[in-house]
Amino acid sequence: MLALSAVGQEPAPESGLHAWHAPGPLVGGHVFPHLTVRADGVGSDSEAGIGAMIPWANRLWAVGYVAHARGAGIGLYEVRDDFSWRLHPESRTGTYANRLVHWKSQQVFIGPHAIDAQGKVRTIEALVKHRLTATASHLRDPDLLYFLTMEGLLFEVHSRTLEVRQIADLVKELALPSDAYVHFKSAHTAQGRLVVANNSYDEKEYEGQRNAGRLAEWRGSGDWLILEDNPFVEVGGKQNLGAGATFGNTIYALGWDRASPILRVLHEGEWTRYRLPRGSHSFDHTWNTEWMRIREVQTERYLLDSFGIFYDLPALIYSDHVWGVRPIASHLRIVPDFCHWRGLLVLAGDQTDSAVGQPQSGFWFGSVDDLTAFGAPTGWGAVWRDDLVRAGVPSDPFLMTGFRDKGLHLWHDSSQLVNFVVEVDPLGDGRWRTYRSFPVKPGGYEHHEFPSGFSAHWVRVTTDVNCKATAHFIYS
Repeated sequence: MLALSAVGQEPAPESGLHAWHAPGPLVGGHVFPHLTVRADGVGSDSEAGIGAMIPWANRLWAVGYVAHARGAGIGLYEVRDDFSWRLHPESRTGTYANRLVHWKSQQVFIGPHAIDAQGKVRTIEALVKHRLTATASHLRDPDLLYFLTMEGLLFEVHSRTLEVRQIADLVKELALPSDAYVHFKSAHTAQGRLVVANNSYDEKEYEGQRNAGRLAEWRGSGDWLILEDNPFVEVGGKQNLGAGATFGNTIYALGWDRASPILRVLHEGEWTRYRLPRGSHSFDHTWNTEWMRIREVQTERYLLDSFGIFYDLPALIYSDHVWGVRPIASHLRIVPDFCHWRGLLVLAGDQTDSAVGQPQSGFWFGSVDDLTAFGAPTGWGAVWRDDLVRAGVPSDPFLMTGFRDKGLHLWHDSSQLVNFVVEVDPLGDGRWRTYRSFPVKPGGYEHHEFPSGFSAHWVRVTTDVNCKATAHFIYS
């Protein structure tokens, strides 16, 4: 028998497609096999992923993700605390990865659906056929929301009437190249601006022949400002402090280039830039990077999933400096979303498509501490990778803390000797100290192994000669 909800008695179990599925056994301590999003039948040429999840109305809600809005029978899922679940009758099969709690209207928006505090679901029919990648708070009217599509269309949606109005085409606003595969993936509102991310990237970006990625911001009127033309995949930050908050209203943005992942941070109206190691090159493409997320998984605790490494992120920024970024584990799991529900960390999946059998994906249930079993943090990345560098201009700070063994590779193309000066920021407070200078002969190469146990929060490199240089770190 189904249990009763805190908000009233549940409807009777239904038959057919939207029936409640009874709880199944827990396997391996983390997975319920009956909780599987799958494409039934032969001939599916899509994927069957879990694009977004959110706890609401005494349920865990999840929305399916298929390629190019094809297929049927994958949509809005409703999971109960006894791990019974169903495909909701309001389901629409589509390509959805957006979710937002909208406290003004006391609703959750996930995919093209609005869910009230009692679990009643309404559908924004005008958005069903769009590939929805982000929902964000409005800059001026708290009754409105922004919805962003993968194709770069930006809509305003009224939270109560669900009226939809297109307000921008970001392909045009941000001057994306005509030959690029457009792939907008995220948006977030804070500090009086809407920030969006487009992650277009393939071999042309790798070879430096094109720059189709975008990180951009908008103040609600006037022109858009392009912050970077590198690919960016995620923008996130705290949702519930309000426009008048004087602290903690930080925006994080995750992107990358051929050298390494890029972490941009907006604090008190100013953007700063950092670099992180990458845990795998499996993600280096428009399609493969689309699932990285920045989420507040517990009260005032953020997690960042970046290129095969989970990180702690600080909830607060002081004195315009970022510290507390710490790697937790390396992994190769595709994680479209993660959240905290009923005392559990829940990881969504996008795990099997038609290339290797019946498309299907499952949920993973555990704790944040369980992530350490995924694998010790390892990674690599460059602050410069055959880049033109100017004498005396430091590189971006590169994360150093939380990895065991550390090595550095240096080379350049200059016809004269180049001194590479390595500086470290032990506390993450912007007070840089010279670690060592490495003279590298003309056109030469040097390798350095940091002493066992040596660490600092950030590391950066400077040269004394204009040249094309590489400074590449490997952490194991």
